[in-house]
This record gives sequence, C-alpha cells and structure tokens, in this order.
Amino acid sequence: MTSPDRHSPPPPSDHFDGQRFFNPGINTDKSFAELLRWRRTGKPAPWPKWIANESYPPPPLRVAPGQIAVTFIGQATFLIRTAECVMLTDPVFSDRVSPLSFAGPKRVRAPGLALDALPPLDLILLSHNHYDHMDMPSLRRLAARAGRPVPTLTGLGNAAYLDRKGVPGAVERDWWETFDAPPGVSITFVPAQHWSTRSVRDRRRTLWGGFFIRSGTTTIYFAGDSGYCDWFKTIRDRCGAPDLALLPIGAYEPRWFMQSQHMNPAEAVAAHLDLGAGRSVGMHFGTVQLTEEPIDEPVRALARARAAAKIDEEVFRTIGFGETVMFDARPTSGFPVAAEPGPGPG
Repeated sequence: MTSPDRHSPPPPSDHFDGQRFFNPGINTDKSFAELLRWRRTGKPAPWPKWIANESYPPPPLRVAPGQIAVTFIGQATFLIRTAECVMLTDPVFSDRVSPLSFAGPKRVRAPGLALDALPPLDLILLSHNHYDHMDMPSLRRLAARAGRPVPTLTGLGNAAYLDRKGVPGAVERDWWETFDAPPGVSITFVPAQHWSTRSVRDRRRTLWGGFFIRSGTTTIYFAGDSGYCDWFKTIRDRCGAPDLALLPIGAYEPRWFMQSQHMNPAEAVAAHLDLGAGRSVGMHFGTVQLTEEPIDEPVRALARARAAAKIDEEVFRTIGFGETVMFDARPTSGFPVAAEPGPGPG
C-alpha cells in the first residue's frame, strides 16, 4: 500500500514507541560499557592500506525485459538496471565513512565504478542512515551531476535530515509500505533487524530497512544491513521469493557484539534459503574495515557456508568490484551469464 509522504513522527506501532524505532522482540542496542569492552579487548585483523581493482567492461546501456544487470561498486552500493528502471543503492563514493573528512574508517579500494561514470539514475534506494550507507557528499554530488535531486526512497524520518543537509525531496515509508515508482516498477520498504544513528543524540530516531523491488517480470531484494532473524521468512511470505537477493556478508566480528545487527556468511546463506531467492549476491565486505575479520574472510566463509548447505557457487556468489553480471529472471534461462557491455554511459 502507498501512503502520504511523511515528515513528522508516525503514530506508535509495533516498532515505534512514539519517540524511537525499535526491533520487535530483540534489543540490538549496545551499552557504552560494551563498546569500551570491544575497543579494549578487540583484535582487528590487519587490512591492506590499498587494493587496486580489476578492470571490467562498463555496464550495459540497456537490458531486455526480464533481465537484471547488477554492478557491484563497493560496500552496499550497487548499480541495478532493469528494462524499466536504473537504480543505485546506498551510494558511498567518499574516501571515509565518517562524520569527519579527515578521520574515521577509510576505504581501501576505489569505487568499482566512478560516480561520474554512472548512467542517468531513475531512483536512489537508501536503506538507513549509517555513514557507510548514507554518504551526504555522494548524494549531493549525484544531485549536482543530474542538475536536480535524484528521486530518493528511504525509511521514516530520513527525509527531513536529507533536506537539512542539502538533498531535498526524499520520499519516506514505513515497513511494508510501497513507493510511487516509474511505470512497471513497484518498491516496498521491508523490515530489517538493525538500527540507526548519525550522532550521539539520534539513536533509532529514523527507520532502517530493505527494499523489495518488482520491475516488470523481475523481483529483487536489497537487504541493506540486518542481523539474521525471522524477517527473511516473513518477507518471502508477504512479497514472494525474489529472483535476486543482495545480502550482506561482512562486518560481523566479534559475534558477541555484532550478531544482532550484522549477519555472518553462514547466516546470510540461511537468509538466502529463508527467502527462497533464485540467486544471491554478497555485499558489505572488502571496502572499509568496520570490524575485526580479515578483509577476504567473508568470501572464504561464504564458500564454506555454501558447501555446508550444498549450494552451488553460482547460486550465492560475490562479484568483483566494478564487475557487472546479468541475471535472467525467466525460469527457463540459466543465469548468471556474462554481461554484454555497452559503449559506456552516455
């Protein structure tokens, strides 16, 4: 169902107490003492200072009905093209995911596709307000490049913040509400087990979630960030099994601190099975060091989890930074297949 655009607090619900949003049935908040314990006892694996991306052909300029072209740019940023729509998820092109341009987690590889190489966008999907997902410099650059704000879909409470920071016109929804979208496209904001904050005073003041996209005959689920939970089964029950799921597989150690908010690869495989996804692609790894696991451990752990679940690699895989893969939602076609590159964005 659609709803009016909201810029004021919604009424209390099963995930909003009138002041703050929350995750039904679980407290995902960590105390200051727990944070200090992690900082004091944690042993983050060393990451390289810089990794050069491989070179890949540019994404196609068009796809046939029933196909999905997915380009992995880094962290949770994907360029998604269907026959009906061109979308960008959680765009982060800045060097750091931090409120400060000179301090905080710094990316160890360039975006797989430069911001200026993007094609014209129909939509931006913004899952929540953490700095590795909501990057204001990137959003302002995208608007400046387009000569107008790019239509941005997000959760409750985020539109007012974006407007104050120079990105007006975002459309916000509650869980299970749908957005107005280009013809042939329907997008529903779906639950995730996570949280939100931009500062010490705004914890859980805005809503987090994922997106279930129906574009022509294809269905795509973009999870944003989430701990493993029953939401994945509920999303399948209410929205159907997606042709393609984009699932986080990184930023999960130590488990005692991260488990409620970030899946590890084994849990991502469980989410894939709960969703009944035709294919899944891993994300949220190998870009900036937010937690303790080695940079390439999520990919290795995903391979082990696939083997344990007897899932073939092409069913749940990762793709290179800057690589485009075509997925075909038609059940009679095999996928993924190699992308047929175009001459580059016009």
